[in-house]
Amino acid sequence: MQLATSALQTLAELGYARTSLREIAQNSEFSHGVLHYYFDDKVDLLTYCVRRYEDVCVTLYYEIVAEAETADGLRRDFAAAMAMTLQVDAPMHRLWYDVRNQSLFDESFRSDVQEIDQRREAMIWRVVHRYAELSDTESTVTPAAGYAILDGLFQQALLRHLFGDADALDLLRAEVERVLETMIT
Repeated sequence: MQLATSALQTLAELGYARTSLREIAQNSEFSHGVLHYYFDDKVDLLTYCVRRYEDVCVTLYYEIVAEAETADGLRRDFAAAMAMTLQVDAPMHRLWYDVRNQSLFDESFRSDVQEIDQRREAMIWRVVHRYAELSDTESTVTPAAGYAILDGLFQQALLRHLFGDADALDLLRAEVERVLETMIT
């Protein structure tokens, strides 16, 4: 939907706190009234957009898991995909972390953020579990710990990337590969 794409671009550029439905309308071909026709408020629009983007991300990683034939290939492809999405979609990831942080203060985001976090945890666990299977080993971490570790690495790489660190992507790729190896016995 073009409306969601326009909203995501504006939200990703300005962040949640600095974006209104009026600004989204001004940066798209849709009127303020059209936005209100489809969405109750900014929270409704934002959660729709984040869910839409999340579906794309989850699909990408599930495809990597499904196509993996070796542990080394999975580890390499997963790390490369994380670095690629950081480079290509940094504004969208910044928006996700903005929304997740906003949920600490605004209860209207909590159920959506919790659901998205659970989906992300399951996605990461699928990678870790499949990596262990392909390695003929067991995982040494819980799903929550695996997610926390890899999400933390990603968030730190995002910050470095946004601050202009030219090595952020390569460092993320290398760290993800190294850390994934430590998650199995």
